[in-house]
Amino acid sequence: MPIMQIAGQANLLQSGLASAERVFELLAEQEQTPDVVTAELGEATGQVSLEQVSFRYTADKPLIEDFSLQVLPGQTIAIVGPTGAGKTTIVNLLMRFYDIDSGHIRLNAVDTHQLSRERVRAAFGMVLQDTWLFAGTIRANIAYGKEGATDEEIVAAAQAAHVDSFVRTLPLGYDTVLDEEASDLSSGQRQLLTIARAFLADRSVLILDEATSNVDTRTEVLIQGAMARLRQGRTSFVIAHRLSTIRKADSIVVMDGGRIVEQGTHAELIGREGFYYHLYNSQFTQAWAEGEGHKPGPNGQTAVPQGGAVRAGT
Repeated sequence: MPIMQIAGQANLLQSGLASAERVFELLAEQEQTPDVVTAELGEATGQVSLEQVSFRYTADKPLIEDFSLQVLPGQTIAIVGPTGAGKTTIVNLLMRFYDIDSGHIRLNAVDTHQLSRERVRAAFGMVLQDTWLFAGTIRANIAYGKEGATDEEIVAAAQAAHVDSFVRTLPLGYDTVLDEEASDLSSGQRQLLTIARAFLADRSVLILDEATSNVDTRTEVLIQGAMARLRQGRTSFVIAHRLSTIRKADSIVVMDGGRIVEQGTHAELIGREGFYYHLYNSQFTQAWAEGEGHKPGPNGQTAVPQGGAVRAGT
């Protein structure tokens, strides 16, 4: 028994050292620079511009370089690219989770560095791939999108996001209490709740991280329909994982290595047969092969049906 107690104490000591290391690492981080408010934003219209933006997480490793993008109110901009291309970083910079090293990011032609972080973030609504719900009622989770929201507004947002139909089937309806993991709901239902929250918030600019993986086909259709309704009349940045879902975007920004390598509509990019063409074609070929069960050809590639993904306008 004494030996077992010593071993247990040793484990506690190692765990404490590891925790202390994380705490001291946090304490050693630089303080966030204070806001210097020198301008007023007014009512955000959804006009966003990035002008020669550069950013790096570490001093010796550039990530975003000379990035420029003009977005008009109401446009849907899809951001695509391979893993590590910088898609999520652009979102972080728009929200001022990080400050850029050089260049300008403007809302309504106002530099975001002249605004408080709170004011900048108040212009954005977010629906992320990883849903975040807290322990509380379904009503409270939806109402988190807008302070002082009425029951009528909550129900209207739920109906727009296809949430009302499944909430009505629960014994307590909107007063159903969720735990921290919302384990009583499916992944698709949790995603629809976050979309309802974004409807209620009614922000002029949306950031949508597509989250239709690991859900059944019917739920995926509901999520895509809710997101399409949410984008109407709002400026939207869509981080696209399934390229087939963003073919109707006003503009597709193709990123690689922190730079824009191509930009245009789906038909234009397919017609150029460049980076996007190969990225899209590889996804289409893989999905088609898995669906049809065809074996790869002699060169390790699966044949694409004639008139398939490589045709402009498909």
